[in-house]
Amino acid sequence: MQNHTASIAREVTGSTEGLEQRAAQLSLEHANSSAQEIIRAAIEDEFAGRIAMVSSFGAESAILLKLVSQVDPDIPVIFLDTQKHFAQTLKYRTQLATKLGLTNILNIEPDANELANNDPGGTLWRNDPDACCTIRKVNPLEKILDGFDAWFTGRKQFHGGLRGKLPFFDAAPPHIKVNPIVNWSREELDAFSLEHQLPAHPLVDQGYPSIGCWPCTHPVAKGGDVRDGRWRGAAKTECGIHKG
Repeated sequence: MQNHTASIAREVTGSTEGLEQRAAQLSLEHANSSAQEIIRAAIEDEFAGRIAMVSSFGAESAILLKLVSQVDPDIPVIFLDTQKHFAQTLKYRTQLATKLGLTNILNIEPDANELANNDPGGTLWRNDPDACCTIRKVNPLEKILDGFDAWFTGRKQFHGGLRGKLPFFDAAPPHIKVNPIVNWSREELDAFSLEHQLPAHPLVDQGYPSIGCWPCTHPVAKGGDVRDGRWRGAAKTECGIHKG
């Protein structure tokens, strides 16, 4: 099958409109595709050799990691090591990588100089969580993605908020984000995990349905929304890597 987009970024020369059109076209083409079909098309055809996966190794990460590993266990998997993760998350990352045979985990840390200049005490999250996320997540991801045209995300529509109407492919200039399980329900995630005997993140049983950095992640009361525990009490709902 012909590779339509050997390099999306070069093809559209940074055109936001071009990326949006391409993402819309791909979403239409794959409207009836399964998650596995979308993943295979992205890896083997649309973005061959130019796609990575970004994973937080959080509460629901094992599902997409499993699906992607079935197609290509050597795909680059970017883990943003913010240096604020729960110890359980770091242990879970190693456990999942071993179980799924993932061979190319990229552990990306914040720039040391940027931390020294802007967050020397490691407490920036207390008074400016947006700036903290920018230094520890957004900027490092932007740098590592320079070598790619697209990346997989595990976002789901049922999480609500900005994610409620996400398509399978969306533009994030100069990249396209691929969201293979965006329309999966909580029940489908649980059934897939059970079928493939995927280990759960150890904090899930402690009431954490969505897991990020420890200072800004809290348990959620039964019946609450999945992301209620992220930046609790603040208007902030996203770290910034999925904005705009």
